Amino acid sequence: MRNVTTIFQREILSYFYSPIAYVVISVFLIASGFFFAGNLQFWQEASLKGSLDSIQFFLLLLTPVITMKLFSDESKSGTMETLMTSPVTDFDVVFGKFLAALSLYTVMILPTWIYVLFLSIFGNPDFGPIFSSYIGLILMGGLFVSIGLLVSSLTKNQVVAAVIGIVSLIILWVIGFLSTYGDGWFYEALRYIGTYDHWSSFTKGIVDTRDVIYYLSFTALLLFITVRNVESRKWR
Repeated sequence: MRNVTTIFQREILSYFYSPIAYVVISVFLIASGFFFAGNLQFWQEASLKGSLDSIQFFLLLLTPVITMKLFSDESKSGTMETLMTSPVTDFDVVFGKFLAALSLYTVMILPTWIYVLFLSIFGNPDFGPIFSSYIGLILMGGLFVSIGLLVSSLTKNQVVAAVIGIVSLIILWVIGFLSTYGDGWFYEALRYIGTYDHWSSFTKGIVDTRDVIYYLSFTALLLFITVRNVESRKWR
């Protein structure tokens, strides 16, 4: 774990030495604050449901921006070869970068607890759906970060990594959304593959083990594929 910690510290510091962390966090807080105020005015109830539905859309767009540089920048600058010849395993590198990106993602969403505090002062919110929604946000973040990490390992261009990551996440969301239009095995398959339905249950206060397994298993699978892709660089 010492090597993972070293990689993690290196990546998390690089985020805050560059504008990426500040830009992403600022954009997210402005957008989430706008929708929190809008939903509060429209629904007139002490709930985050409408705001959290909007948050998922912004996370689709912003998470690939967090992950775009993790491998593509190393490949472009030539530091990837140095990293690969240092006494660390491919898993150490991938998992350290994953934890750093997930930590920045968590830092980005933590200030939204101000909205919860606001609702507590001026209303009587149901904390069950709020707590379960934040559990869902962290699990969903793990999946989104692992997708962005894999995409970043496939290209030397940060912009390409961000665009492909965003498109991939939107496709997963659309697949899940389309599954709400029908029944049968085909729509059930779409419902399981897409992210829409899995996230929706958390916003209702439901922590379904099937949704937890979905996020954890796909995150682990994508990290495994990323490790194998990084490992394959040694043979090229």
